[in-house]
Amino acid sequence: MSLKKLLCISPSAAAVAGALGAPDDCGGMLAEWDIHSVASLREASRALRARNYPVGLVLDLPGTEGCEATERFFREHWNVQWIGVLAPDALESKPCRALVATWLADFHTRPVDRQRLLHTLGHAHGLALLRSQPAASAATSGLAALTGDSAAIARLRAQIGKVAQSDAPVLIWGESGSGKELTAQAIHTHSARAAGPFVPINCGAIPPALIQSELFGHARGAFTGAARDKVGLIESAAGGTVFLDEIADLPKDLQSNLLRFLQEKTIYRIGSTRSIAVDVRVIAASHVNLQQAVADGMFREDLYYRLNVLPIDVPPLRERKDDLDMLAQHFFHTFATEKAPHLKGFGTEALRAIRQHDWPGNVRELINRTRRAMVLGEGRLIAPHDLGLAPCSTQERGAGLDASRIDAERAAIGASLERAGRNITHAARDLGVSRMTLYRLLAKHGIQT
Repeated sequence: MSLKKLLCISPSAAAVAGALGAPDDCGGMLAEWDIHSVASLREASRALRARNYPVGLVLDLPGTEGCEATERFFREHWNVQWIGVLAPDALESKPCRALVATWLADFHTRPVDRQRLLHTLGHAHGLALLRSQPAASAATSGLAALTGDSAAIARLRAQIGKVAQSDAPVLIWGESGSGKELTAQAIHTHSARAAGPFVPINCGAIPPALIQSELFGHARGAFTGAARDKVGLIESAAGGTVFLDEIADLPKDLQSNLLRFLQEKTIYRIGSTRSIAVDVRVIAASHVNLQQAVADGMFREDLYYRLNVLPIDVPPLRERKDDLDMLAQHFFHTFATEKAPHLKGFGTEALRAIRQHDWPGNVRELINRTRRAMVLGEGRLIAPHDLGLAPCSTQERGAGLDASRIDAERAAIGASLERAGRNITHAARDLGVSRMTLYRLLAKHGIQT
């Protein structure tokens, strides 16, 4: 079983020994911990950048750096479960009381009861494990950005992996806010064009009078004000991928120009008679049913078939109920710099309300509700009303302790898999279980690897 990691901040090694004792003290419980001691907040920041410490022990708040520096430190490292050991008169200081109330998960005053302190540290470690999330760099790169373990998201990842190996056009369909651009970015990232540019274009956001110039560029003197040649967005994506979002909003007269480009891989700038060869992959997306748009005469049938070589459907959030907890925690971590300092995470009732909601606005709605709750939430944990959601009824909460335990177990497994890059061996070590036990837990919860 891997050791629990603890970062201890104290200018005195003797103070650390006095608080924690020797490894053989407290029935050997200290032997479960891998303890790293530093003398200042600056050293602690360096240690936290180099290694993940779920739990931190701070001796003698506010420290030699002063209250303002200590608060800045806690704000930067809010996701660590901090435990304080204070002098008996420390809480007589108003700034110290504010730091304790806002940033510490728990605190003890001297003389320290080592047995109780170790129990507190163990409890904090368990909470940190449940609330932990993958680092932002891992969570936002490639397929890892498509957070979740549901069957729907697993199928989408598999499709992306296959489609990325080809250079043919892709047509992505999905409801507004479901993650169509994220899917397109993942295809580009895993393709042979990953080193080239990824140029997103919202066809519905460009004024009709400008869209041809924006897409294909123009030559000098093509119209009043065209003082120099302009490279269009499609040409600027040469060697990479152009993403045409909301392709159904493209005017019909420009659909023929796009069709010509797809057929010949050349463009004509406005006002120029010279064709320009452009090597670019086209990924298009729409929340509109293009087959119906073709039937209604709003979209060219030949362009539809040119784009629909490799179709991908992005599942709406209501079909990804198993991913909701992980997604909510992911966005809480992503926008951590915006949150109120006293806020520690989601309450159980909030997570139940999230699972109950149908999410008509999909992932975008979840992001917006989470960010609003992080700014406006008044308690230590986000409640349903902070999200603008109705709390679950008593009957819906009837699963009780068993349901809460299952939810917590599933969340801990999912978070460990994300941290470990979905490596079973590393995730099992992180959870402190064997590989076979982890495989059984994955099967129990239906989590895809």
